Amino acid sequence: MNRFHRIILWLTLTSVTTTGFAFDQDHEAWDRLLKSHVHWNADGTASMVDYQGMQRERKQLNGYLESLSTVTRDEYDQWSKQQQLAFLINAYNAFTVELILTRYPDIDSIKDLGSLFSSPWKQRFFSLLGQKRHLDNIEHDMIRKPGVFDDPRIHVAVVCASIGCPALRNEAFTAERLDQQLEDSLKRFLSDRSRNRYNPSTGELEVSRIFDWYREDFEKGHRGISSLKDLFASNADLLTDDPTAMERIRNRQIGIDHLDYDWRLNDLYQ
Repeated sequence: MNRFHRIILWLTLTSVTTTGFAFDQDHEAWDRLLKSHVHWNADGTASMVDYQGMQRERKQLNGYLESLSTVTRDEYDQWSKQQQLAFLINAYNAFTVELILTRYPDIDSIKDLGSLFSSPWKQRFFSLLGQKRHLDNIEHDMIRKPGVFDDPRIHVAVVCASIGCPALRNEAFTAERLDQQLEDSLKRFLSDRSRNRYNPSTGELEVSRIFDWYREDFEKGHRGISSLKDLFASNADLLTDDPTAMERIRNRQIGIDHLDYDWRLNDLYQ
């Protein structure tokens, strides 16, 4: 074997995982499913999912989920932070769709998959990085783990299959575009007046309960944001068209109220 062939062999071996293949960091299989079965509303601030279409292509979905499950902890640990976070966000969203499909179409809400004593987010129905896991493991123990990613925008990226959630994007998250995608998702969510808005009759902001549940994450200083009012001040133009109200929001001279959460399934056909 000459030197050229030895180099080619080395590049090949170092590009594959211990499972025998290189993980697709573009998440193309998931990306194709999202492009086919996720539909934006007219103004691009919310999306609905064609679960019937996802169900027809469940074999393809399960193939993608299997590719996620074959990634080892050692392999994952060698990736960049952007690759890791994109992987976890896509895994959360894809396994959530699979969870819905276990009951679909006889389901009105993801909460129907739980009970008084059992949360749907704590069902250990898949394996990831060598362990049997549930959705809360991904979101709270991995993505939100202090000191790992520390990016509150993940709360507009991981989606709980509900109308009240931020939009499920019609594309996979990728390391190369992760920051752009997270920022775009945040802007779209804040622009959705059904979930975040200024109420002229009360003179207050009415915002998603996500900003109540995860307030601490949004107030940890990411990109200079140390309070919810900081976040809304920097995005005042998305929350109202009223110049006077916009100025009040920018000056942090406004109260904040949290809207009820809509847990109905984000189903295109319901």
